[in-house]
Amino acid sequence: MHNHDHSVARTSLRTQWLVATAAALALLSVFSALPGAANSAPAAGPIVSTASTGLGQAVVTASGHTLYLFAKDKNGKSACTGMCATSWPPLIASAKPGAGAGTKASLLGTTKRADGRLQVTYNHHPLYTFVKDTKKGQTSGEGVNAFGAPWYAVSPAGASIVKSAPPTGNSGGNGY
Repeated sequence: MHNHDHSVARTSLRTQWLVATAAALALLSVFSALPGAANSAPAAGPIVSTASTGLGQAVVTASGHTLYLFAKDKNGKSACTGMCATSWPPLIASAKPGAGAGTKASLLGTTKRADGRLQVTYNHHPLYTFVKDTKKGQTSGEGVNAFGAPWYAVSPAGASIVKSAPPTGNSGGNGY
């Protein structure tokens, strides 16, 4: 009977261990399902969407700041480093960028910068903000010629938005 007592004690300990492990796993699965729980979702990259600006609809950051392309950039590679990147901060991605309202996911991508970071691209244009745009929808950088080439806001189609000259003459629109 002495041997039988050890067997019962081992079975009891094993049962307690299994119950404790199951409880811990259940608690862990409940915690990880809670919104905002650590490691419950992969890191999200920057969201690029569109907003109404003085130039019409333009591509913007998640905070509503206008995104620009630099005419000097070639083949999807940034030509803006150093002081240029201080005035025109590149939109950096630590994870895959996402398409918000008005943008096309198929036009989003990234390019590797000289410093190794990934910069978000739209229709193969590296994207930048402008330090003088401090509020949503501002387009202070539109048409600015700086660091060797002009800067333009980006259209939802992924092209440069070129500010048109104010209309002259008869603006009635009826042709009369």
